[in-house]
Amino acid sequence: MDAIVLVSGLGTPLQESVTDGPKPMAPVGGVPFLDILLERLLQHSVIERVVLSVGYKRDVVQAYFGDRAYNRKIVYAIEKSTLGTGGSIRNALAHTRSHEVLVVNGGIIFEVDIAAMIASHRQHQASLTLALKPMRNPNHYNHYNHYGSVCLNDEQRVIGFEKNRAQAAGPMSLINGGVYLLNQTLFDGLPTPLPHKFSFETDFLAAYLQPLKIYGFTSTGYFVDINIPDDYRRAQQELTKSSACA
Repeated sequence: MDAIVLVSGLGTPLQESVTDGPKPMAPVGGVPFLDILLERLLQHSVIERVVLSVGYKRDVVQAYFGDRAYNRKIVYAIEKSTLGTGGSIRNALAHTRSHEVLVVNGGIIFEVDIAAMIASHRQHQASLTLALKPMRNPNHYNHYNHYGSVCLNDEQRVIGFEKNRAQAAGPMSLINGGVYLLNQTLFDGLPTPLPHKFSFETDFLAAYLQPLKIYGFTSTGYFVDINIPDDYRRAQQELTKSSACA
């Protein structure tokens, strides 16, 4: 299976820490956050090849990783203009070869049982499966990720999103963890063509809940999002690279 990692985001709000590359290249434990992400992601043997979606200061990423990382082939999907998360995924899909593709936000580490997620995706015959993280206070993340908490039915199918639910210590809510398993043909044959630049979260997910089979896969694994300054500081304390070299 191929995996797409979205690396094209600007350094904001971490601009002071990211002076020479895109946000996922922010330093953590003496190495780029993206290096630690790839090390953990590629512990899953099912991932055979990685497509890095790059745009802003892509030369920094290419110079660091070259064409291999952790014994996997690295391919670069280059964005010549800003495409949004949805446009980035669609652009990167053209570089993939597998029927099912894992997509990971380059600024987030979310530990998910990928094999179990694949099994769930196939069991539901899903078009798209979202990895969901239970959160006691989702507003901490929804301030940055505006698509809100995810609502599921009893069969784990996604039926809607709740934006910025006001709760400080109520029952658990599920947030979109930035890890997706999708069919390579996800964007084919849509009733309304998507623009060149679009948000996967706000322009695609909510708009196509009905025609597509979108399911949730809940994981309680480790989660850190360096798009959020508090989480970036936490990553400095909790994350290290274990291998001697990429």
